[in-house]
Amino acid sequence: MNRIVLLDSGPLGMVTTPKAKSPIYQECKLWFNSLGTKGYTVLLPEIADYEVRRELLRAGKMVGIRRLDQLKATITYCPITTEVMLKAAEFWAQARNRGKPTADPNALDGDVILAAQAQLLADRGNEVIIATTNVSHLSQFVDAREWRLIQ
Repeated sequence: MNRIVLLDSGPLGMVTTPKAKSPIYQECKLWFNSLGTKGYTVLLPEIADYEVRRELLRAGKMVGIRRLDQLKATITYCPITTEVMLKAAEFWAQARNRGKPTADPNALDGDVILAAQAQLLADRGNEVIIATTNVSHLSQFVDAREWRLIQ
């Protein structure tokens, strides 16, 4: 069984922000760099890449894009597949039927896509945790924790 951490867009953005002076960004980078020594395999989900990349492109932050591309080249990239989207559709419907939607009805819901990736990896016998800054939506479906709490 592999111990996997999937990065949500919050921690991913902090890890790839160049020259961030904020203590929380520095803390997140140290945390990220320590995961390998703690036995975790870190994966970069395609949906998190998309969410961070679109904002970097909008803001014209090319150094951030380069950092994101560098990270993408060094850790395992977790693409969105048909299987992921089918599971995400199930999660989306379940959340709505429980009265706990995770996004606007017409929005492409990144949280259910990320949760679907985590669940499918867990179904293959892995221990999977989503590292996030928004536990409430994701934890409806899978193990999602504030990034600082993953030790």
